Amino acid sequence: MEKILISACLLGQNCKYDGTNNSSDALNLKLAKLAQKYELIKICPEELGGLKTPREAAEILNDRVVTKFSGLDVTDEFIFGARVCLDLARLNECKIAVLKARIPSCGSDEIYDGNFTKTLIKGDGVCAKELKSSGIKIYSEENFDQLLDD
Repeated sequence: MEKILISACLLGQNCKYDGTNNSSDALNLKLAKLAQKYELIKICPEELGGLKTPREAAEILNDRVVTKFSGLDVTDEFIFGARVCLDLARLNECKIAVLKARIPSCGSDEIYDGNFTKTLIKGDGVCAKELKSSGIKIYSEENFDQLLDD
């Protein structure tokens, strides 16, 4: 069975910055179908990068990942976590990842603008960019159902 990476928060792991997850009943139904077709390798780039949960919200601003209130630069942790995820992808021969949309680690094609106003801009999160640069196809929770049609 082919293996794919998937954001742990989508699978119900409480690793989101605020200590919650991004699971839902509707998403769980689709993920159950995905798990019949692929072996799911759970990742959280932020935690793999050494950040605690809960943690301060962060966004990418001028190619740096900064936290909302303290302005702490957590770019190095995001890069380290992205590299661990890439290592896991290579180890498991993953060619696909399903990552949480719009966030600074996993967002693909669009992310928040770094001003914490929920304004979207074109761009990739740190982990999504790392995986894409190695040829891994990125999907989000909003479009991975394309994988079920193959």
